[in-house]
Amino acid sequence: MKRRIFVTILAVVMMGFAVVGTGPEPVDAQETITLRMASLAPRGSPWDRAFRAWGNTLSQQTNGRLRLHFYVGGAQGDERDYIRKMESGQLDGAVITTAGLGQIVRPTLVLSAPGLFTEYSKIDRVRAALSSEFTAQFEDAGFKFMGWGDVGRARFFSNREIHGPSDLRQTRPWARPDDPIINQFYSVIGVSPQRLGVNELLPGLQTGRVDAFPAPALAAVSLQWFQHVTHVTQQASSIVIGATVIKKDKVDALPEDLQNALMETSLRAHAALNRSIRRADDRAYQAIISRNVTAVDISAHQAEWDRVTQQTRQRLAGRLYPADLLRRVERLAR
Repeated sequence: MKRRIFVTILAVVMMGFAVVGTGPEPVDAQETITLRMASLAPRGSPWDRAFRAWGNTLSQQTNGRLRLHFYVGGAQGDERDYIRKMESGQLDGAVITTAGLGQIVRPTLVLSAPGLFTEYSKIDRVRAALSSEFTAQFEDAGFKFMGWGDVGRARFFSNREIHGPSDLRQTRPWARPDDPIINQFYSVIGVSPQRLGVNELLPGLQTGRVDAFPAPALAAVSLQWFQHVTHVTQQASSIVIGATVIKKDKVDALPEDLQNALMETSLRAHAALNRSIRRADDRAYQAIISRNVTAVDISAHQAEWDRVTQQTRQRLAGRLYPADLLRRVERLAR
């Protein structure tokens, strides 16, 4: 009898341990956490090198507890795919440009409005003034804003001389399908663009489907686009912006010391990135025009460019960004 009671008690105790054992395992304080990041930047490009340096610094500073793994060169698709994969949990973060930013916080597209910025000092001043506002909007959308990452000054590359916007009517220009700004710009001047993803542009140039495109010189070199054109504008019409974002719940789930390390190293990495990209973009432009690509001075047609870019900005006001935000940015950019 006593033996049966002992066995019964032992069984109950063991069942209790079994129930406890089915709960979630505690997280090891030394467990390595890897944040999965995506970028269109090709392997070995200045952007890729900068983000790998960030990852190395973060890993060293956290003794290997927090790492960044970047899928580069469009391995995870285009930016619209990045947004979808972050929402579904397949990615934790991404480096995105206008197309991706507009899908998360639409008003940030005011920074890409054509004709507003051709000098870095001005865009730096405006972004500093709007930083807290945009950061809060990203948080409301479920993302941590990690920092701005410039792409460079946008110029028009083509296989014929482009002096004014109307000259683009004689070309087959490229536009990203999910870039509302360049598509509106073409609409203003009466051009039907070839809508292709970033990774589709090179084949489009090789086959002649596309013979003109707007891009920073550094992107044109890194992605080999410049090899398929004969002309480039001397003057830029805008600065192509980018940024790094990480899903807010992924950052919030990190221990506090890892959150602090992530944000601190990110701040330094993006500041260094922008300095290096700006220099590299200028060097890339000089390299391009030394390779039998003719630089075209468009200053004589500046009034025409100003009219078209202003009309484009006004058409987008109230749709992409509030009209009062555009007015604030225009004042700050003077």
